[in-house]
Amino acid sequence: MSISTRRFSLGHIAAITLLASVLTSSATLFFNSKKQEDKQPEHYTCNLKVKRMDGYQYIKPLLFVDPECESEDLASVKYKINALIDREKASGNLTAASIYLRSQTDWLSINNNEQYEPGSLFKVPILMAILKMNEQRPGMLDRVITYNQKLIIGRQVNFAAKNIEFGKSYTVRQLLEYMIKYSSNEATCLLEMNMDRKVLLRMFTDIGLAAPNMDAEHLYFTAHDYSLFMRAIYNAGYLNRENSEYAAELLSQCEFKDGLLKGLPTGTKAAHKFGETGNDSEKQLHESAIVYLQGAPYLLTVMTRGKDFPSLQRFMAETSQAVYDEMKAKAAL
Repeated sequence: MSISTRRFSLGHIAAITLLASVLTSSATLFFNSKKQEDKQPEHYTCNLKVKRMDGYQYIKPLLFVDPECESEDLASVKYKINALIDREKASGNLTAASIYLRSQTDWLSINNNEQYEPGSLFKVPILMAILKMNEQRPGMLDRVITYNQKLIIGRQVNFAAKNIEFGKSYTVRQLLEYMIKYSSNEATCLLEMNMDRKVLLRMFTDIGLAAPNMDAEHLYFTAHDYSLFMRAIYNAGYLNRENSEYAAELLSQCEFKDGLLKGLPTGTKAAHKFGETGNDSEKQLHESAIVYLQGAPYLLTVMTRGKDFPSLQRFMAETSQAVYDEMKAKAAL
């Protein structure tokens, strides 16, 4: 072998070695990069909270399953609602407002630490307690009660549509209709007098709330906590299916139309109940509704404090419309 040939071979080998090194390095970078691309991004996990009923030996009835975190899919409607709240507060019409919105899979909450007196919203827990008593003692709904004694009613309902008459007799079923459909305080008093308080208090603890002091001058709820009653009816997780259906049907006949329903298209089906309370300086108006948007039902609870009922009704209607438009758009996707 000549020196020139030897030199050429060594140079050639060096070049090949350098090329191989570059290729190896490039391949290493490529595969490392490929591994980074193939690696799944880390996602924020939202745990589920499962609420089941106690008190049974062999079963644990399911009541609620909730993601612990709010859904980002509802961020746009939350922004719109907050804008409505800010506008009404700036105008002096609104002192406070809290909202709980729940679709079949997602939820949002606004100002959930605020507490409100329920007013006639408390008639829904009474309805549920009476129906639970009917499950335990079949035939109770047909029991006849005579309105023949003076009742301590307290504050009258401004929006009551119809009332029972003194001296007449009514079945429990009829009194439930007056209580829910027409928001009659007299019918409510008669039902409370014939209700087992232990059943009502047990219902609160069963769905995850503290048992209220029924002799206290004031009771308080957050929008989220009150929504549990409406959810329990819709899910048929507390009452049996027949009574849950009956409760929702009664609520669909509630004659108050100037709040959440005013923000819905005419003919939209909803099971709802309103509540009002307050004094000369501040009014409270609340409403909770299961809105049967086709293919995408949702629950909306709005609780408010402000200077007058007309302003609060308008705010509730605008909030309801904003939510409906957003939920309908999402259902169409």
